Amino acid sequence: MLEQLAVRIVQWLDTSAEWVVGLVIVVGVTQNVISLIQLLVATHAMRRRNTAANSETLWQQRAPSAPPISMIAPAYNESASIVESTRSMLSIRYPHYEVLVVNDGSKDDTLQKLIDNFALRPSARDFEINTHHKPIRQIYQSRKYPNLIVIDKENGGKADALNAGINICRSPLFCSVDADSMLEADALLYAVQPFLSKPDTVIAVGGTIRVANGCRVRGGKVVSVGLPRDLLPMLQTVEYTRAFLIARVAMSELGVLTMISGAFGIFSRPAAIAVGGYDTNTVGEDYELVMRMHRYHQEQRIPYEIVTVAEPVCWTEAPNTLRGLSRQRKRWQRGSLETFFRHIRMLGNPRYGRIGMIAMPFSLLVDVLGPPVEVLGYMLVPVLWISGLLNPDFALAFLALTFVFGVFISAGSLALEEISLHRIPKAKDLLRLIFGIFIENFGYRQLNNIWRIQGWWEFLRKKKSWGEMTRTGFQSSR
Repeated sequence: MLEQLAVRIVQWLDTSAEWVVGLVIVVGVTQNVISLIQLLVATHAMRRRNTAANSETLWQQRAPSAPPISMIAPAYNESASIVESTRSMLSIRYPHYEVLVVNDGSKDDTLQKLIDNFALRPSARDFEINTHHKPIRQIYQSRKYPNLIVIDKENGGKADALNAGINICRSPLFCSVDADSMLEADALLYAVQPFLSKPDTVIAVGGTIRVANGCRVRGGKVVSVGLPRDLLPMLQTVEYTRAFLIARVAMSELGVLTMISGAFGIFSRPAAIAVGGYDTNTVGEDYELVMRMHRYHQEQRIPYEIVTVAEPVCWTEAPNTLRGLSRQRKRWQRGSLETFFRHIRMLGNPRYGRIGMIAMPFSLLVDVLGPPVEVLGYMLVPVLWISGLLNPDFALAFLALTFVFGVFISAGSLALEEISLHRIPKAKDLLRLIFGIFIENFGYRQLNNIWRIQGWWEFLRKKKSWGEMTRTGFQSSR
């Protein structure tokens, strides 16, 4: 009796091992194939892109017909960087724009710094309530810069602050910008191009986010591009390059872009109002808004496009501690899961076109199944190997192939950026990034997946808090 039970247990373990290894292999191979396709598509898109020769040519081409834009920057406890980031927005080269900084009930001296540095005074600006948000305490306008508006409101979260900005702005387009970010001078001129080319169909445009840690800043502008000295921000530089220059450019080219970063994105104000503005009940408000726009336009049979452009760059301060980075990644994972399951009826539904048939299955693989399957592989594959249930030669070959492929994709994204955009000014910085590619795939990626599993757990517990980020501020040039 005991011998039969032991035999059945061994058989069950053997069968389970095969299933687990099979699942890990299928998910891993599929992700690698998708990454390779994205690299090829992004490379093709970047090779045929049409950019202006210089800043003056860009201005002459696009300024005469450029529509007005309202830049909305939610700010909560951003005292360390609010002055530099506001100066950055005010120094943008664009013919008609206004800057709306929304102080979302900050507990520090964010508002006072804005008042002192930009000579703010109360304004009686009228506005309509088109989207829901917490009460506004006061609206200010700068005496130095007539196009600077500061909104002081009760704390309601980033989405709530953006909704307040949507109500108060007066332009047909609005640009969401993080208050800890800085735009390059011509960023809006680059990003507005899809709206000029297809004004009747384009409803949202995303740009590229780059890590500002290590750069020198003066007057709200990045005057010297450099790599972060700390390891964590440098690894995020590699990660951001792959995500924005490869994944999002490729998905935009294929017509399945579902994510525009909340740090920098331009939206049609009427299109955003039509879907109710930002959802205040999720921490992934940027992802959720884009998905709701897709869903609304597909259901109403309204022609539309949501795209990304590689050239406009927004510089942002990346977390430089494990604690800060883990909070960010767990929050991102929660936001992805909240949005996916909120719109799960689109999954595999031909009614929603490419979004239902391509984008949603991609999200299922990468955001929903990816983290638990990878972590399961980390835990079980060594155990199965030691127990003899897994062929060691096969396991080593598969792991080697996975790591080599990860290094290849990251190296490809770095090469594509250097060839197309020339964003790495020094050879030693390029060597450091190459070193970072290897570190990212041997430790950093695994750590990220563990944080994403924790984000899964927070999602299951229905955690809603945003979590505070500690800012060190941009390094100013003397």
